[in-house]
Amino acid sequence: MLTAPMPAVLLRMTGPMILGIVAILAFNLIDTFFIGMLGTQALAAISFTFPVTFVVTSLAMGLGAGLSAVIGHTLGQGKHEEAAHLTTDSLFLAVVLVCALALLGALTINPLFRLLGAGEALIALIHDYMLIWYLTVPMLVLPMVGNAAIRATGDTKTPSLVMAVAGLVNGVLDPLLIFGIGPFPEWGIRGAAIATSLSWLMAMLVSLYILRHREGLLRWRLSPRRALLAHWRALLHVAVPASFTNMLNPLANAVLMAIFAGLGTEVVAAYGAASRVEALLLIVMMALSSVLAPFVSQNCGASNPARARAALLLCMRFALLFQLVIYALTWLLAPLIATLFSDHPKVVRLIVLYLHLVPIGYGFQGMVMLLASSLNGVRASSISFLFNGMRLFVFLLPGAWLGARLGGEEGVYLGILIANLAAGGLAWFYAHHHFERLCRR
Repeated sequence: MLTAPMPAVLLRMTGPMILGIVAILAFNLIDTFFIGMLGTQALAAISFTFPVTFVVTSLAMGLGAGLSAVIGHTLGQGKHEEAAHLTTDSLFLAVVLVCALALLGALTINPLFRLLGAGEALIALIHDYMLIWYLTVPMLVLPMVGNAAIRATGDTKTPSLVMAVAGLVNGVLDPLLIFGIGPFPEWGIRGAAIATSLSWLMAMLVSLYILRHREGLLRWRLSPRRALLAHWRALLHVAVPASFTNMLNPLANAVLMAIFAGLGTEVVAAYGAASRVEALLLIVMMALSSVLAPFVSQNCGASNPARARAALLLCMRFALLFQLVIYALTWLLAPLIATLFSDHPKVVRLIVLYLHLVPIGYGFQGMVMLLASSLNGVRASSISFLFNGMRLFVFLLPGAWLGARLGGEEGVYLGILIANLAAGGLAWFYAHHHFERLCRR
């Protein structure tokens, strides 16, 4: 990552990350599919768990971003032994934090989900699922954070393969444990939680083995007290803002959904379908932003800020060109895509309208994602948090609200587009004029 041609390195790292992201998306879809076969009650119960589980996974993603940044910077300085102690101390802190959060969650399952609106008929199902989920969630957090450390070395293939195999294990075990096929017991919704936990266990063991025996980034003992606290401060300096950044999108999406709800049920249905297409259209940007952070952190650690800035600007130019091609294809296929989700004429029309307008700005949205990830890489996650907050709560939501008042659903779509264009332009300016200075710190 320090000397090879940038396009070749970034391409080699991004390909496996796309596989990993697809595996994670498939992981959730498979769980939902099999649980849905248990009936409407079970599907409603699992739907109630999503906001709660997202809080825990956001913490894990933030800790992973923090560890990737500090490990990448340390490896860039050539301090492998220090990186090993950082990894060990950070994984211990991750387990402690998540265990504390999981214990609190396990003790408050019933009152929390009643507060979220779950009826008594669903509480028992939610309790069956979430109790197992809470008790085993450290086995998810360890591979999530551990894989971030592996990616910081420049290896994105191994973590992606680990998650892909974990998704496969989950997909095989789900029907066996949910429906009691063959010699397996019929555990219903608890079977889904157990299948997920076993797949996490596999991922955890593989990730820890790789960290210990291949990368040499895991030690049997924690650092002395002073070094331990210093490592935790360095991790949390990046991890806390990164965790809150991850929580901004669902919060903004909830407000955006309320804006659409004021325009009618058909508009909500159309946005729900279009947002799922959007996630697919931005997979490459998500993968590229994930690999850019360790690339930037290693080069900044090696006192090569010009190369880090050049990589960011290269990726931003690629984002504009790539998403422009994707937009052209989306524009042509929009009517066909819309009919896959609905046969209601108004819903189809609104999906097509969304896909003809909003994706124009995906390249600019990608530039914000790339800058935010790079800021995490230079341990400036507070600025990353501000950029994401600005895009969502200064540009996107006010633009959508004003668009709804002036032009209905088309006005909302235009508001989203203009917000992405404005935020992307600001990200481009910041990357050009200020990013390299941050890298020199």
